[in-house]
Amino acid sequence: MQNECIFCKIATKQIPVEPIYEDEQVIAFPDINPAAPVHVLLIPKMHIDHLLAVKPQDSAILARLSAAIPKIAAKLGLTDDGFRVVINTKKNGGQTVHHLHYHILGGRSMNWPPG
Repeated sequence: MQNECIFCKIATKQIPVEPIYEDEQVIAFPDINPAAPVHVLLIPKMHIDHLLAVKPQDSAILARLSAAIPKIAAKLGLTDDGFRVVINTKKNGGQTVHHLHYHILGGRSMNWPPG
């Protein structure tokens, strides 16, 4: 855990959230600044700074994150119309919290290019 990482504090229950999905290794919760009618953040409970910091030994947690996405989408009613998953990486990628996280966005049609 990184001392000042807000997502690490959420993962360790120092900051309470209303989980959408949770297991031993990952947690999903509503984004406090939603960019779509449905906007959920999915994070690993272990700290990984960003996608470029993923190591080969982290493959199991990436698989766990990927496996959680269909469960979350089904729970939120996104499976019929679809949704978008985004991973922002570093400054130019738009990452503002330096803890790997997936944005799950849905509830409306997504534009392309995204920005």
